[in-house]
Amino acid sequence: MLRRGLALGGGLVLLILIVLGVKGCLDARANRELSDYARNVTQIVEETEQTSKDFFSKLEDPGNLSVTDFVGEVNADRSAMDTYASRVDGLGAPGDMKSAQSNLELVYELRARAMDEIDAKMSTALGDAGAEKAMAGIAKQMQKLFASDVVYETVVRPEVDGILADNGISDSDLPESTFLPNEKWLDESTVADALGAISGGGSANVSGVHGLGLIGVSVNGTELVEGVPATVAGEEGVEVEVTVQNQGESTENGVSVSVTAGGETLKGEIDEIGAGEEATASILLTPTPSGEVTLEVEVEPVAGEQVTENNEAAYTLSIE
Repeated sequence: MLRRGLALGGGLVLLILIVLGVKGCLDARANRELSDYARNVTQIVEETEQTSKDFFSKLEDPGNLSVTDFVGEVNADRSAMDTYASRVDGLGAPGDMKSAQSNLELVYELRARAMDEIDAKMSTALGDAGAEKAMAGIAKQMQKLFASDVVYETVVRPEVDGILADNGISDSDLPESTFLPNEKWLDESTVADALGAISGGGSANVSGVHGLGLIGVSVNGTELVEGVPATVAGEEGVEVEVTVQNQGESTENGVSVSVTAGGETLKGEIDEIGAGEEATASILLTPTPSGEVTLEVEVEPVAGEQVTENNEAAYTLSIE
């Protein structure tokens, strides 16, 4: 009986040791996953901080950047932020990190959307036509960046650090993350002043003579003339072809063209026009208008363009 009792006791001790060993392995694995998660988030956050510094330092001091170069660099910052958001979406949520991960995804969704909108409006903001409205739109996106900082600092970071602490992990706390470096950027006038320094009110920092001219408009192959009504068939759709000439001394990129008919405004873009060259933008009117309409065509002025009277025209068109 004594031997049996000793054997049974030894077996129980061995079983307990095995259970403790398995639990220890599982706990160690869970802790590694939590540490890996925190390390991955930290890496993304640190890269985000660098993108923020790059973006706002350009706003504070564009240096010798041309408008085209500035827009290109903002586009690169936007692309980087989209990449960070994708990386955050791809993170797992080990242990109790599900809620924290969901809030982190919200942070990066706000940041990516804001940078997407800022990038989309930047060219217009640095031009002439529509610049004021575009600047206001950019200032509004600063509010999203500020909101993302609040969510990160008051929700995500405390939650992640708390879970790490509860699991005895003390060397993996998340760093601070403030994408908007100063609340002054929430002020529309601050944004306008910064962008005005880049565009120079539409002409400074843009060397040489810049200018575009609307030299021809045709609809379904019919050339239009201002003051002369024209009739075209619209059964198979209505396509407007706008021919633009670069009347300046420099190559122009991303030339925007708009056509308004029946209350609907549609836009097209010409990727590049060399100095003295011509290019055409084709715009399909959707929905297809019918009856007599006024067709208003406008070529958006480029940075540095002084004469814009020849950038727009209106035509009377009957669509059958």
